[in-house]
Amino acid sequence: MMNGTRDFADEDVGNIVLMEHINVQIADQATATLFYVVGLGFTRDPYLTVGLENMWINVGEQQFHLPTRNAQVIPGHIGVVVPDLDRLQGQLKAVQDRLAATRFAWSVKDDHVAVTCPWGNHFRCYHPGPRFGDMTLGIPYVEFLAKPRAAGGIARFYEEVMRAPAVVDSESGVPVARLGIGRNQWLLFRETDEEVQPYDGHHIAVYVANFSGPYGFLKNRNLIMEDVRNHQFRFKELVDPESGNKLFELEHEVRSLRHPMYHRLLVNREPTQTQRSYKRGRDAITPFGVY
Repeated sequence: MMNGTRDFADEDVGNIVLMEHINVQIADQATATLFYVVGLGFTRDPYLTVGLENMWINVGEQQFHLPTRNAQVIPGHIGVVVPDLDRLQGQLKAVQDRLAATRFAWSVKDDHVAVTCPWGNHFRCYHPGPRFGDMTLGIPYVEFLAKPRAAGGIARFYEEVMRAPAVVDSESGVPVARLGIGRNQWLLFRETDEEVQPYDGHHIAVYVANFSGPYGFLKNRNLIMEDVRNHQFRFKELVDPESGNKLFELEHEVRSLRHPMYHRLLVNREPTQTQRSYKRGRDAITPFGVY
């Protein structure tokens, strides 16, 4: 509030305007297809990366990129919004026998369905609701587990370097750094006393409005791991801008809004379509639930 009136800070979106994809390696494409496409009901991108070395899985306006190599596991979980949790449970039941020899598992919680992929990545699948804006299909957030006393410095990194709104909340006495992305996405870094597995190379891709500011800070400190090409650069070390201490490793593929794939239109199929119950004109859905 300012002088008794709202300051409307909740309308600010910050510099990171979109988290486009999460990249985790998978060991086998057939197993990944069974899990991501048949089980979760998502869509393989029909236009790009259609060989056997990689697959791109569309989830509303976001994607999973799944190169075929040694599997990677994110310490934490990935939040996903799906149109119908009851339908999701039916899809998961349909694949569970064929995934029985993997780490696949699922269970129903109070407000979400918890799912573990065949290689150990954890998902929380939610029904659309106010906390996700108008998203009915998509990836609203990723939560990472971080070491104790890291949340404050991580929040400062995103606020001062990436120029994204960031705060540190306390949830049941546990510090959690939260940074806002665009209209209805965010990242969380939750402190834990448990051992966090060493970073294995997974990454996220984000689009930023101010490209030169973050790049300049990271370049001056020799933190760029891949210099600018095709309107993007990469870094992986999150450092406290005050002390310079390394706090967390997470590769960021940072793209400017001039990148040719910015807001590329993604195809999303309606997973309830079958030969026996086919409905003409309802092959595709949008991230906002409108055919």
